[in-house]
Amino acid sequence: MTLITDDRCLEFSTPGHPERPTRVSRTVDLMRTQKVLEIEWAGLASVSDACLLRAHTAEHLARLNVARDFDGDTAYHPGIGEHARRGVGGALKAMMRCREGGHAMSLMRPPGHHATRGQAMGFCYLGSLGVAALEARATGVSRIALFDFDVHHGNGTEDIVKGVPGVTFVSVHQYPCYPGTGEADVGGNCFNFPVAPRTAREVWRGVFEKALGRIRELRPEVVGISAGFDAYVRDPLANGTLEREDFHWLGRQVRELGVPAFSVLEGGYSLDLPDLVFHYLLGLEGKEFK
Repeated sequence: MTLITDDRCLEFSTPGHPERPTRVSRTVDLMRTQKVLEIEWAGLASVSDACLLRAHTAEHLARLNVARDFDGDTAYHPGIGEHARRGVGGALKAMMRCREGGHAMSLMRPPGHHATRGQAMGFCYLGSLGVAALEARATGVSRIALFDFDVHHGNGTEDIVKGVPGVTFVSVHQYPCYPGTGEADVGGNCFNFPVAPRTAREVWRGVFEKALGRIRELRPEVVGISAGFDAYVRDPLANGTLEREDFHWLGRQVRELGVPAFSVLEGGYSLDLPDLVFHYLLGLEGKEFK
């Protein structure tokens, strides 16, 4: 298991905002001190403008340098463009490492799956998973599937990969919920599995199985995962019902796809986030629930 992080992702914050540095710092601390998983730590991949421009408009990249908030949830911070670029670098390194063998996960912030081709929103500035998917396609991967289990629909990733040959997006998310998208399939390659608020966790698992079944049918060479942990029963931003056992189970389901897989941290705003990530990784590595 390879984990990717960089302490510079802790350098920006908004007082009282749920997307805060401790999401990553506490998770990294737990991963460094646990004794169950064998972890190799890695730094970030470099990110070229050409790589970003496959997924985003030039106008959007320029807007990241304008000192003005993007919306009520998504603040401008000095250097936010570089912070977001490093988040992309984590996703790219995770994608590269999984292609070499084994699982990999980027533990970086800001998250990325709400950033569309031309807009920062929902705490997200650049679409890390979408950029990594297009880079994989450009460097020899014929078929890549993206699986998003964040409680919020990955509208940004969908916008980036919609209609792109060789890329499939599959999302399980609460609906209705922010950002208000994801009710139906779009583009011929983006498949959405909405789940109503407060749905029982056993039903969530059934929906996950259907979504993963769609991925199996496509026989991808690589799977990229938007790993959001905010469908957790005690997360403050949605109405999910999942427990840590369910994230361990999700990790096992991804493992059983039998395909090289890489994960990118998205949402998850409870104090239990480090434990949820740990159990997901246990499942990915075929370890027993702790």
